[in-house]
Amino acid sequence: MPQDFPASVLSPQTWPLSLEFLPRATYLVGGNVRDALLGRRAEYLDLDFVLPEGAVKTAKAIANYYRAGFVLLDAERQIARVVFEKATADFAQQVGDSLEEDLWRRDFTVNAIAYSPHTQALIDPLQGYLDLQQQLIRMIAPENLKEDPLRLLRAYRQAAQLGFTLEPNTRQMIQQLSGLLQFIAAERVQAELSYLLSTPKGTPFLQMAWHDGLLTSWLPHTTVEALTQVGQIDQAAIALAQTWSPFGLELSSWLRDQHKISGTGRSWLKIAKLTTLVSSDLNRAEQELWRLKYSRAEVQAVLSVIKFLPHVQPSVLPTLSLGDQYTLFRGIGTAFPALAVLAVAQGISLETIAPFIQRFLTPDDPVAHPTPPLTGRDLMDAFQLSPSPRIGQLLEVLQLARAENKIHSREEALEFAKTLITGD
Repeated sequence: MPQDFPASVLSPQTWPLSLEFLPRATYLVGGNVRDALLGRRAEYLDLDFVLPEGAVKTAKAIANYYRAGFVLLDAERQIARVVFEKATADFAQQVGDSLEEDLWRRDFTVNAIAYSPHTQALIDPLQGYLDLQQQLIRMIAPENLKEDPLRLLRAYRQAAQLGFTLEPNTRQMIQQLSGLLQFIAAERVQAELSYLLSTPKGTPFLQMAWHDGLLTSWLPHTTVEALTQVGQIDQAAIALAQTWSPFGLELSSWLRDQHKISGTGRSWLKIAKLTTLVSSDLNRAEQELWRLKYSRAEVQAVLSVIKFLPHVQPSVLPTLSLGDQYTLFRGIGTAFPALAVLAVAQGISLETIAPFIQRFLTPDDPVAHPTPPLTGRDLMDAFQLSPSPRIGQLLEVLQLARAENKIHSREEALEFAKTLITGD
């Protein structure tokens, strides 16, 4: 145990609640204690408290006093959450007759260190601090992994997150128990998987988890080649970002819901990686993604990349006409960054894909971001047309004509529209 541990890193002064609300026997546990010992700080506080009794009552009192959000997570096990603007505090009833018994039931030794905010004492019956120093993820007991098999996959996620390695006996036990992960709720599996897909640090641990049999039931079409390609996607993303920094930002972005799970966001980079792990058959890929409870937007993004990947092969992409390029951009839409990084990972050169990236990064490019040269009202007024689906069809043809450099002005657009209408 550190003799010179700076208690200030866990000082209640950094919390959104006063220490006076917490009973004397309250302990801070879990990731916040672990990260403090590692010198890791987060802008958003995630506090986990263990109380011998009255956990929900304490949480309610705090939520009411601070007018914060209150969520009853588990009435039977007495677990509640208080949501502040820049922090979340979970309050759980102690499991067992003592704090030590509670800590013995946790997943890994590095997460089984408790801190008393009242006495500033650290409780570490499992020598978790020693494993922190040695940068090891070590199980507490096989029974703890069996109790919640999600912990099997969480070991790899936390190792990636912390830059740690799996203790050999722990990894061997995970391999033996790997089949249990298939019985865990898909949403929970996806949450752990999302972190491994969202950062290059996760790639070697994703590969390790697959090798150890954890992903067999959830991603049955994943191969060694696919996992190798995940690493190549990381390298392709670096090359693209170094060449076009705005495109690097696009790869790490998403339309909405930027911080979905555990501080990790959906990103086009993750979509590209996910595409390599599922079947190349659209129907099978869709089934795998729905089973993992991915959102409709994520499923559609992956399916779009699968569908248009043949169009960005080295032998095809340079031959695309303006009309073909228009069709490609219209079809792939906002998922183009995922398609591009996967294409580069599969061998297409930066020189070959450069014109397409330049188009994508140019907001008013008529091929990548087409806008009709006329409005529906323009067409109805100029040609005495009534509202109908035909108006939308005409606008689509005009957009394509503009992309193909057949029209350059409003007057040319009206003349082109006239030939379309009179030719009907």
